[in-house]
Amino acid sequence: QVQLVESGGGLAQPGGSLRLSCTASGFTLNHYAIGWFRQAPGKEREGISAISSYDGSTYYSDSVKGRFAISRDESQNSVYLQLNGLQPEDTGIYYCATGFGRNWRDLTESWYDHWGQGTQVTVSS
Repeated sequence: QVQLVESGGGLAQPGGSLRLSCTASGFTLNHYAIGWFRQAPGKEREGISAISSYDGSTYYSDSVKGRFAISRDESQNSVYLQLNGLQPEDTGIYYCATGFGRNWRDLTESWYDHWGQGTQVTVSS
């Protein structure tokens, strides 16, 4: 069974950190580009970070650049998103998704074809 599962969300204080995991079962995650998306309450889902399957190149949206970091662990069949310097506006449901090919950097939702169920991140004092 092909499955993507996000975990690691929770409640954090402003300035705090969380590490989100995106773990695959039934397929090898390293063969795919991975995108992280988030949906804040009342807003559309936005792409915030991605990592290439070819050379490990990464991309960050302006809203998270310098605060978040994406990485892979092939041995765990997982991709991680380290969230540092969290702010209340980072609150939302965070999703990971897989895509195959070279258009990973655009973070266009329709290009990513397999999605996890999401994990909630809440930043509040």
